Amino acid sequence: MDVPLWAWAAVLAVIVAMLAVDLVAHRSAHVVSVREAAAWSAVWVSLGLGFGAVVWWAYGADAGGEYYAGYLIEKSLAVDNVFVFALIFSYFAVPRQYQHRVLFYGVLGALVFRAIFIAGGAVLIESFAWILYVFGAFLLVTGWRMFRHRNEEMDPSESLVLRIVRRWVPSTDEYHGQKFWVRSAGRWVATPLFLVLVLVETTDIIFAVDSIPAILAVTQEPFLVFTSNAFAILGLRAMYFLLADLVDRFVYLKAGLAAILVFVGVKMLLLEVYKIPIWLSLSVIALCLTVAVVASLRATRGRPGTPGPGSHDADQEAGVEEVEVLRP
Repeated sequence: MDVPLWAWAAVLAVIVAMLAVDLVAHRSAHVVSVREAAAWSAVWVSLGLGFGAVVWWAYGADAGGEYYAGYLIEKSLAVDNVFVFALIFSYFAVPRQYQHRVLFYGVLGALVFRAIFIAGGAVLIESFAWILYVFGAFLLVTGWRMFRHRNEEMDPSESLVLRIVRRWVPSTDEYHGQKFWVRSAGRWVATPLFLVLVLVETTDIIFAVDSIPAILAVTQEPFLVFTSNAFAILGLRAMYFLLADLVDRFVYLKAGLAAILVFVGVKMLLLEVYKIPIWLSLSVIALCLTVAVVASLRATRGRPGTPGPGSHDADQEAGVEEVEVLRP
């Protein structure tokens, strides 16, 4: 797949432009409503699907199918990210009007780290073809572990990164608007929002370790790997605000994601024996995700959504500037 340099530049320009539009649209701290989140989700999904149509038109059905398969894998795993973000925000009692800022910078970091991982993966595959089998085995193990621990939740207090940051970085227990750093007693100290950002970035890196090998199972073309990741990640913030109150209803999602990881792991291990057609890969991934979501919603029918982190009445007041951090 011969991708000219101008195509890379054009994609990066679109990403930067959309991030700038999103930043301007949310320049003031406010609670993102479900309607606003749904509208932005429609924009991001339309952008991602539209880019896939351009790839299909320019490079053919196989390239288009590979892009859509990678996009669907990343979008599926992003839902799991949403659950972890909800836990992090709840642990730190982050007011809803400050959550978008954290997620915005979290997405910037995720794009950078994924670009690094993709470049590293491409170099490894080019130098050591057998590394694909290592990735395949890794995905099988990851899928099995995800299924075994599907009912367990992350405990932010057990994060090694958080303990290190708290030990070495001076911090305050009070929020100061959307600021990550403030001056106190003549020195700069981190606000709880900075600690939340560190955990969000750490979570993004951990999920990238799973998602990049998974996408490499359907395509090893760096342009498709990066763009499918990028356009899926761009909608992560809107997806969070759309689904945060429904996290308790997706009871079978981890099982579905585990099945997807196992499938792409098997696909990668069989590359030299049988190359599973991209249309079949796309169908299996879509089927696993659809069955998991539909089964979850049917099993939890009538169960009210869990209020999103920081959704108490105090957070809705426009004048909120400082909130006491809740710690277990």
